[in-house]
Amino acid sequence: MNWRATNETNPGILVPGIVGPTAVGKTGIAVTIAEARGWEIVSADSRQVYKLLDIGTAKPTPAERSRVMHHLVDIVPPWEAYSCGTYRRQATAAMEGLLVVGKVPLVVGGSGLYLRALERGLFDGPERDESIRSELRASAERGGRDSLHEMLAKVDPVSAKRIHPRDTERVIRAIEVYRITGKPISELQRDSSVPPRFKLFLVGLRRPRESLYRLINERFDRMLEAGLLDEVRGLVAKGFSQQWPSFRTVGYRELAGHLRGEMSLDTARDKAKAETRRFAKRQLTWFSRAPVSEWVDVPEGEAAALTAERVSEVLRRAGLSL
Repeated sequence: MNWRATNETNPGILVPGIVGPTAVGKTGIAVTIAEARGWEIVSADSRQVYKLLDIGTAKPTPAERSRVMHHLVDIVPPWEAYSCGTYRRQATAAMEGLLVVGKVPLVVGGSGLYLRALERGLFDGPERDESIRSELRASAERGGRDSLHEMLAKVDPVSAKRIHPRDTERVIRAIEVYRITGKPISELQRDSSVPPRFKLFLVGLRRPRESLYRLINERFDRMLEAGLLDEVRGLVAKGFSQQWPSFRTVGYRELAGHLRGEMSLDTARDKAKAETRRFAKRQLTWFSRAPVSEWVDVPEGEAAALTAERVSEVLRRAGLSL
């Protein structure tokens, strides 16, 4: 495959990616492959964009980041909003910048909305309106998430059918866009989507669900041993609260609740594990419908190096062997 620099990125350029649910082992495998080939990693993780949220987001370690350059990690303070549209623009710029100088970007992550934005394009909607968002969040707290979803169904039934009532952020965004523009977001997306600039070749990693859930539980215990509670304590001292977009990060909100005296540490630990398992289940559902080019099953106990070899073979067959 020809990766020579051009003045204009070819929409047909094939870009490799390694995707899958949380805790499946993406980072170690991606770093091994990228390091061997001189590639650079472009993250597709909606939590790793935040600074100061390190242990609980399973960010690449300093050692891993010294081996391979990572883009879109540690780029925004945890109290600032970061939209999917901003991600798409920045990720696209990073990928184009690498291709222009003859380097290969390797997209790595499990955030479905980010991957969909890169693969299918994303309409360039209005900027966030925090006053509207605060009002809608307060409404959800009073009447529950279902009431918010019912509100959306009245103004945009197409989006209401597509967005699950539990996906509060997307429900809020859809209502917010309607309030600002007077038009349903489904209509704007249909008429104004920015076409994708790349074709992603996504290799999906998957494990048996029981194995994945066990890894999730064990990983959270290791995070606590590594100092996650102190990390959250430092964030709380800086004002970490529901007003921060990063507050929704699983593990952080539960431990913050513990530090505020709302629950015991054991309860916070159990809740964080359960929420992470639920998050992984949602990811698996999304990936079952996602345009994954080929799946690689990771058996119990297989070394990451061996999995990396098998993923490399899939990429080689696709012509992505540089």
